Amino acid sequence: MWLDRWSSDPQRTVVWDSHDGWVTGAQLSERAQDVARRLAGVGIVPGDRVLMSGPSSARLVAAHAALMGMGAVVVPLNGAFRADEVRGVVADCCPTAALVEGVGSSGEWEQWIASADPAVLVGDFDVADLESGAADADLDLLAEARLRQPADPALIGYTSGTTGRPKGAVLSHANLLASVRALELAWRWTHDDVLVLTLPLFHMHGLGVGVHGTLTVGARAVLQPSFEPDAVFDAIAEHQATLFFGVPTMYSRLVDSRRAAELSALRLCVSGSAPMPAELHDAVREASGQHVIERYGMTETVMLVSNPYDEPRRAGTVGFPLPGVEVRLDAVPATDQASADEATEILVRGPNVFSGYWERPDANAQSFTDGWFRTGDLGQWDDGYLQIVGRAKELIICGGFNVYPREVEEVIASHPDVIECAVCGEPDPEWGEVVVAYVVAERDFGNDELKDFVGERLAYYKRPRRTHRIAALPRNALGKVRRHELAAETGR
Repeated sequence: MWLDRWSSDPQRTVVWDSHDGWVTGAQLSERAQDVARRLAGVGIVPGDRVLMSGPSSARLVAAHAALMGMGAVVVPLNGAFRADEVRGVVADCCPTAALVEGVGSSGEWEQWIASADPAVLVGDFDVADLESGAADADLDLLAEARLRQPADPALIGYTSGTTGRPKGAVLSHANLLASVRALELAWRWTHDDVLVLTLPLFHMHGLGVGVHGTLTVGARAVLQPSFEPDAVFDAIAEHQATLFFGVPTMYSRLVDSRRAAELSALRLCVSGSAPMPAELHDAVREASGQHVIERYGMTETVMLVSNPYDEPRRAGTVGFPLPGVEVRLDAVPATDQASADEATEILVRGPNVFSGYWERPDANAQSFTDGWFRTGDLGQWDDGYLQIVGRAKELIICGGFNVYPREVEEVIASHPDVIECAVCGEPDPEWGEVVVAYVVAERDFGNDELKDFVGERLAYYKRPRRTHRIAALPRNALGKVRRHELAAETGR
């Protein structure tokens, strides 16, 4: 679809970045064709997994389109990942190649990938590093793209595993397209829209919604490599933007700016990836007149539910199921994390929902019930609006990024002075939640010591912001840590 659109209107501008300015469909097509030929020349074939990580740019978009068009499976990775995280993904999906740019030290990443699998080819978004490896293949990317089938895998999105092993959600071309088409209807997304996109492109919010939606409906996107409030306001004015997608932490910083009223120029503001507090909704509306649309999605499903475009938008809810999506609530037993009352887990199905995790039959069996995907989130209906009331899984959402306690706990437990530990999320006005560590240890720890220790091994947002030393972890009769009682152990 993207290649057809670019060839039918080649001079229409599509994406902007600070290096190249506005890039046309013809330029994107040419770049994608060049990348695809070089990749095919070094042996990349349909079905091969290819890692991709780097800052937002037109080069990334072209390489992404090249991979999907030639039938490779894109594996987006967070540039903040450290060695063990990178090696874990490489070991799990066995990629053939990796396209890496500007992720801390790209040389470090090459070493980490090579230490996991030295056969993986590593290049940049232009694949210039691989040019001497083989001659370009004789390949027509548009013809190749038309051979793709809707059920073909397009992307594997990794979620940190609760057992420490990452899980890769396999999304097909049909899954990705179905979600974009639903958003096109729900948000009145058209080719006249201009999106200011500061979300990272390894994340489903930035890539699966922001980039995929823009390219599919024929709109335009202003790509920014990081989030800076003034840069957002400048882009809105300079490019006459109509859309902004962000996470609550971004809206908190925007509303604190003296320029917050400039959000009024936008047609629509959307928030997701973490709950947006009602007081932040009110602050944005008071400062700019914008009533932010809050929505709900996952790596495994792209988008599921959204507050309505025309009807009242309710703070504290995520709205109604998107077109084609079915949602039901299923009773689950009360747990240490749930109240004593019966909780209800959100189950979903639809053309956007993935078919399963990469080579994880056990996880797939646990994740689906009669064709319904179990999200692990707890919800309730409020006059037809879906409200997320908790999580059945012990997930922490920090600045829109998912953090699984088990992964952080395994790192902290490796410290020689820690006997045992547990982490949980605690509310934070800027980040939504932050990771807090509780340790049984031989000595006291300052906040920075374990923060730095974890930061050397895991992505920055997984670092514990505070550390508390306690005498023992609170456990139930079966030995399970009662995370909701941890704060009481410190008298807080």
